[in-house]
Amino acid sequence: MDNGYIFRLEGISKSFGGVKALQNINLEIKPNEVLAIVGDNGAGKSTLVKIISGAIIPDKGKIYFKEKEVLINNPREAALLGIQICYQDLALVDCLDVATNIFLGREICRRIFGLADFLLLKRMREESIKHLKSLGVEIQNVKEKVKNLSGGQRQVIAISRAVYWGTKLVILDEPTAALGVRESKKVNELIKSLKQNNISVIIISHNLQHVFYVADRVIVLRHGEKVGERKIRETDGDEIVKMITGSEFNGQELAY
Repeated sequence: MDNGYIFRLEGISKSFGGVKALQNINLEIKPNEVLAIVGDNGAGKSTLVKIISGAIIPDKGKIYFKEKEVLINNPREAALLGIQICYQDLALVDCLDVATNIFLGREICRRIFGLADFLLLKRMREESIKHLKSLGVEIQNVKEKVKNLSGGQRQVIAISRAVYWGTKLVILDEPTAALGVRESKKVNELIKSLKQNNISVIIISHNLQHVFYVADRVIVLRHGEKVGERKIRETDGDEIVKMITGSEFNGQELAY
């Protein structure tokens, strides 16, 4: 049933009162693939990824993960499947160091005399260094408080935390928003490296230049509907912009 896809949505719809946020959305992502979801404000992108991550339950439709139909009723259930999301606010704790942020909520502890749990900070820092190195991430000091890091470094830490816990699919919401050219490049290189670590990625982005650099495929949403899907190597920015805005364009829908 999965036809080589790790994750699939079939006929997903969601309304909020009289507003139809999503209408009959079909989506698939392959193992080790980067899929971009683009569209103007109000196109339904945020609603779609919140459904994938368990923050919103769809009104109708089916969700498949590794060939099996699943129900994702909350973010915890998504995480148990191996699905993590990084929102724009990153959800980092500024007053804590890099290693503690990576292990936030899943700290490595040891119970002493059955009375209290003590953080094993040394082990957490060692594991953090090993994990960051495996992703090609350079952080000089994992003891550094997150508040002292640049925007790009903070984004890298948030992504690294998301993929640490056996993640199979990571969703990135505007991962390069508000970053400079140099830091955006570092984040995009990290996204590309995730494929080499057997992780599939869904990115939401308004930056088509970045989309064309990191993504394998792109899906276009407009007014809650999926209006186009293309392989990156078979399209260009002009065609994608025309789909986003609803302008006329030449070309046929890509068959899968």
